[in-house]
Amino acid sequence: MEDQAEKLREIVRQKNGAGDTPQRSSGRKTRIITVTSGKGGVGKTNLSVNMALAYARLGKKVVVMDADLGLANVNVMLGMIPKWNLNHVIRKQKTMKEILVDTAYGISIVAGATGFSKLANLTEDERQNFIEELNTLSNVDIIIIDTSAGVSSNVLDFIAAADDAVIITTPEPTAITDAYGIIKIIATEYDNLNMGLKLVVNRVKSATEAKKVADRMTNIAGQFLNLKVDYLGFIYNDDVVSQAVLRQRPFMAIDPKCKASLCVQHIVQRMDKSELRETGGFTSMMKRLFGRT
Repeated sequence: MEDQAEKLREIVRQKNGAGDTPQRSSGRKTRIITVTSGKGGVGKTNLSVNMALAYARLGKKVVVMDADLGLANVNVMLGMIPKWNLNHVIRKQKTMKEILVDTAYGISIVAGATGFSKLANLTEDERQNFIEELNTLSNVDIIIIDTSAGVSSNVLDFIAAADDAVIITTPEPTAITDAYGIIKIIATEYDNLNMGLKLVVNRVKSATEAKKVADRMTNIAGQFLNLKVDYLGFIYNDDVVSQAVLRQRPFMAIDPKCKASLCVQHIVQRMDKSELRETGGFTSMMKRLFGRT
């Protein structure tokens, strides 16, 4: 398997030039942000989509990639039914540009491969093609990867590939336990974590409640895992969010001044100001994505 991984790295080097990093004309590289959670139902996809809208409001060119390979629902949250998805790219039936869908909200989405199981199941030819197609997204400012919940190998692959991994939880004890569980597995799987690991606490009643949850998790991660987790911010429990889900529209679009929207804008502003680690950019992202075989 290591030989296969090295072949994939060589494919990337040949395509982009050894050591070269695909960059936009501004000279800054694409930022890859993975959003994940220890359990379902904590607002992961909602955060991914609305973070994308907040970045777009800052003038960024943003793509949301639905990497929930099995139960994709980014398009559902946007009230869209894309004709093509990642599965068509993986099977070489369509190109990434052909499945990329522009939305009415100033962002683009890549629909998830519903029913597809594991990246590890790809043949070498399929992986090579997928790498080449992913590379066509390297001209955007931000790629937000919405993973499935839990700690499958796919989730860990996308976390390892990111510049920043955002873990979202709620104050519920089960959500906190599962969020800590995924942080623990990340710490176990990767000796030298070369990314920004960040925490968002969702559906809180107050900033104090959010801080208590965040302090508990960041302190435990630091003490027992020797892992730095940055507290990125919180999102208030807001009726507008549930209304937006029912209407299949982002809450940032329905009411950009509601409590939840203002929280997401604050989170994105903090993220945008944070230092982007020298991870090697998009080419390195692809190497990391397919290096765990």
